Amino acid sequence: MDSVQQEVEVSVTLTKAALKELEMFSQIENTQYFRISVLPGGCSGFKYDFTLIENPEEDDIILEQSNGLKVVVDPFSSSYLHGTLVHYVKEMTRSGFTFQNPNATGGCGCGSSFTA
Repeated sequence: MDSVQQEVEVSVTLTKAALKELEMFSQIENTQYFRISVLPGGCSGFKYDFTLIENPEEDDIILEQSNGLKVVVDPFSSSYLHGTLVHYVKEMTRSGFTFQNPNATGGCGCGSSFTA
């Protein structure tokens, strides 16, 4: 029997502030791929992880952004991240990426881990 690869749909939106910050990092590291994933851990069960990478894996989903940066999502993380808005906040007391994830059923005060 032939194996059929299932199409996985994922939508992750990055705000202009998030894109600007990632563009700065991508220029420093000389890469255009930004991996966002969900890993077991954190105070609530899952945590967000993102890194700049040189090349995506064969089964990764690649979402091209308006500035040429490519967001890479692995199949496991895709269902947890679908519909997520990634923003970058720079305030006097803190700065960093924030996530508005419609799949999260709970979270913690740190903002980088969630329950699904």
